[in-house]
Amino acid sequence: MLKPIATDQAPAAIGPYSQAVDVGDLIFISGQIPLDPATQSFVSENVKEQAELVMKNIGAILEKAGLTYKHLAKANIYLDNIDDFAVVNEVYASFLSEPFPARAAVEVGKLPKGAKVEIEAIAVKE
Repeated sequence: MLKPIATDQAPAAIGPYSQAVDVGDLIFISGQIPLDPATQSFVSENVKEQAELVMKNIGAILEKAGLTYKHLAKANIYLDNIDDFAVVNEVYASFLSEPFPARAAVEVGKLPKGAKVEIEAIAVKE
């Protein structure tokens, strides 16, 4: 059975989806864009600052589920410009430790609300 996970410490969903869904041993975290949870707006146009906020928002969702970044098993990173990969990768790595989750990173045509980065993830309960 699907159990939605929601926290006011991460941006509210901007469409018909849950911030995350608990399906037993797995937590599926919807793609997070760099919205400030309090204002639902971007705090910066800088890709590094956007990536930091995205990772903090993922952390807030993990915390609501009783988990940490250590529980991440898979992440997909979507970039509006693949040239930003090194900067986003550096930020992403600063929130994690070994063993790192599996990951994909791709350039896409456009992200919601003009974001420069979006990250979705899957976490595993221990």
